[in-house]
Amino acid sequence: MLDVTVIEDPETAAVSLDPIRARLLAELAAGPASAAMLAGQVGLPRQKVNYHLKALERHGLVELAGERRKGNVTERLMRATAASYVISPLALAAVQPDPDRFRDQLSARWLLALGARLVRDVGALITGATKARKRLATYALDGEVRFSSAADRAAFVQELTAGVTALIRKYDAPGAEGGRAHRIVVAVHPTLKQTELKQTEPE
Repeated sequence: MLDVTVIEDPETAAVSLDPIRARLLAELAAGPASAAMLAGQVGLPRQKVNYHLKALERHGLVELAGERRKGNVTERLMRATAASYVISPLALAAVQPDPDRFRDQLSARWLLALGARLVRDVGALITGATKARKRLATYALDGEVRFSSAADRAAFVQELTAGVTALIRKYDAPGAEGGRAHRIVVAVHPTLKQTELKQTEPE
């Protein structure tokens, strides 16, 4: 099972967003189960659960983990193909965010567009690397800093910009034969409080 996988296909995204199917995915991420087992966990008839499982299987969101005999019936044990899923902006390709449409380093919406492009691009790179059976060279830095004032935050951003710009100038080699361009995204935003996070979660 993958830790996370990216959904790029619109139909697969629609299937995963169905509340019942999303619940089944969550149950199957915890471990393999049959339609009968899931029926008791989600409070639905086994036939209805089976219908939803077939839809998830057709779109590669669940897979067969094994079979077992129970009386005169052979039960199919299904499992999720990933522990979690991310829907790429490619699923809404015609209206996906375009950070090149406008640039505003102080705009939260521009930051959101950058984040969407990051999901799209890394998702596509993962898909390509998986098909080619190659490793994907990536790096991420995640941290948290508490600023004592807005002035300190502004000073931090200024120093961060200068430092990253200096590194880009130092290592950028646009004419290097065999080189490959890499995108750099650095984000600074307020940390989401637990109460704010719960407000964004579905009921």
